[in-house]
Amino acid sequence: MQLIKTVLADSHRIFLEGIKTVFESQKDFSIDLVHECNNGSHLIEVLRKYPIDLLILDLNLPEKDGFEVLDYIRKEKIACKILILSAYDDPKIVKNAFRKGVDGYILKDQPVEELFEAIQIIYDDNNYIGEGVKLVGTSFFKGAFGKKKSLPQLSDKFVKKHSLTKRELEILGLISQALSNKEIAKELFISDQTVSVHRKNIMRKLGVSNTAGLIKLAYDYCLV
Repeated sequence: MQLIKTVLADSHRIFLEGIKTVFESQKDFSIDLVHECNNGSHLIEVLRKYPIDLLILDLNLPEKDGFEVLDYIRKEKIACKILILSAYDDPKIVKNAFRKGVDGYILKDQPVEELFEAIQIIYDDNNYIGEGVKLVGTSFFKGAFGKKKSLPQLSDKFVKKHSLTKRELEILGLISQALSNKEIAKELFISDQTVSVHRKNIMRKLGVSNTAGLIKLAYDYCLV
């Protein structure tokens, strides 16, 4: 296999060191670990500076989460394979990740052999869905998502408990469809900055710190 210039991003330093050690011990894979990042802001800076072939990405990053990083990659048209390595197995989160252009999704509790299998398969230009990833009612092959759907109706009790406004509910629905701040702003005819403020307020009210947690909580409390 060709030399693969790789960036690894995860919020836990011990996990980063573990994956680095695994890469160094493999003779069948030529992984050139260009950089390791433990927050999204640092990762975006690295992506600006270094051309890479592969990004192995945790969605639960501080400062800027994995979905914000994916938005940046899509906006800047960065050409690299993207493999999500996550603890989240919720099908809505997985679907949103693929909507944003990732090539593979595996869970952190699986054997390390699956990591190398995933790399091989996405380098053959296929999607990879890891063992244990929930796929109920969804299709994850490239281009197979169909039209966007609205967020299912949240219960009145949930809305009142968290004091969500009508505008916040609109934005929460669009976030659940994997839209970026700019896309939401265009949809609602408001500014990017206004969307950013609403997003932060929604996260504060719901007690979550990143987009993945926000999407999961919203769907957990839907009536459907």
